[in-house]
Amino acid sequence: MPATLFTALAKFFKTGPDAIPLTDEAEIRRKYRTHRVSVFLSITLGYAMYYVIRQGFAVVKKPLLEAGVFDAMQIGSIGSVFFATYMVGKCFNGFLADRLNIKRFLALGLLGSATGLVVLGACSDFYLFAVLWGLCGWFQTFGAAPCVVSLNQWFSNKERGTLYGIWFSAHNIGTGLTYIITAFIVSAYGWRMGFFAPGVLGISAAVLLYLFMYDRPQVYGLPPIAVYSGEQTPDEHRAKDKPLFKAQFAVITRPAVWILGLSSAACYVTRYAFESWGVVFLTEAKGLSLMKASAIISISQFAGIAGAVTCGWISDRFFNHQRSVPCLLFGIFFVLSTAAFVYAPPEYLWVDYVSMMFFGYTVYALVTYLGGLMAVDICSKKATGAAMGVIGLFSYAGASLQEAVGGYLLNSHKTVGINGKALYDFTAVGHFWVIASVFALVLPLLVWNAKHED
Repeated sequence: MPATLFTALAKFFKTGPDAIPLTDEAEIRRKYRTHRVSVFLSITLGYAMYYVIRQGFAVVKKPLLEAGVFDAMQIGSIGSVFFATYMVGKCFNGFLADRLNIKRFLALGLLGSATGLVVLGACSDFYLFAVLWGLCGWFQTFGAAPCVVSLNQWFSNKERGTLYGIWFSAHNIGTGLTYIITAFIVSAYGWRMGFFAPGVLGISAAVLLYLFMYDRPQVYGLPPIAVYSGEQTPDEHRAKDKPLFKAQFAVITRPAVWILGLSSAACYVTRYAFESWGVVFLTEAKGLSLMKASAIISISQFAGIAGAVTCGWISDRFFNHQRSVPCLLFGIFFVLSTAAFVYAPPEYLWVDYVSMMFFGYTVYALVTYLGGLMAVDICSKKATGAAMGVIGLFSYAGASLQEAVGGYLLNSHKTVGINGKALYDFTAVGHFWVIASVFALVLPLLVWNAKHED
């Protein structure tokens, strides 16, 4: 019975066989046009919902601390469990994504993580909470790599930078809405509703994602995108179509991919430091209210939409699809805005607003480049999922490190006030965030002229 069930599941999630190729040019154009629109909207809005599910915990952290449900060390440990499972799962499922039916895989991940969030709303035991949040992290790994695989299956190399950036703005759309809407729900109805409400919304979104997403073009009798776009002839496409195992193995053994992974890890330390602890930092270190702190952090998300959307277009339009020069420019402003946010005195509130605007724009430009696009550029298109998986492994190792180190530094520098309330000193952890941003600036210089495989 277990073997039969496993076989049925494998068959269900495996990408479909190639259909008989269509010969009517008008029908091919019509199907490509309608399917591409549906695919792109599905991966963008669907991945935004992945982030609504994921980032709610950042808003709920402060109420959990205030209610005494968990302390800072426990919250940091819970976050670290999420990123540990996400780190491993993103690599494993990235390699699987090159072989799977993206339509079904993507919808299942959203359904699983949303269901887990609903269950978390009824949980207050530390160990059970950590296990459930870790399980949510695993289901969340069904998102990014499949989305980028689908993007590469349906869109050409010349379109990739611009469309990748627009898709990547889903992070900011989902997170920005979470900081505003979830913060309002939590303030009005308590921390449990901060899990229940987005969880139910995510379950509904998973159904819609399943209805409007598509598998790869060849399943519907359409030619590969490289042939359809005129980048390759059918004969050239067949000649360059190396076995999947070889394409994926080349990703694993390429030093440039590892360097980009380390760069992304450093970037993710600072990115998730602000997303996970930014609200707590502003309320504890600068004395702001939960709503005002959430509003300031949300600025980075909406500025990040502009950063993610325009960074791909900038590199495609002005740098001939090369990312190194704009990556360096964005990196400089990333370090400056990080330092300004961390070190500005509480009375200079305008610095927090301005730094969050620049931080949001630059961090999401860098996450777009370092978190996948630059690796996808230099690796075989057939191994897109593998490239995203390896980068994801490094990226979320950085995010997990941030949660563990951040929670430890905060807890070790905690004092107790005269009213018995815990007071958290952010000095040491702030230095950690800034140092990580410097590494994110310097490491990409080592792969300035990395060769592209196709």
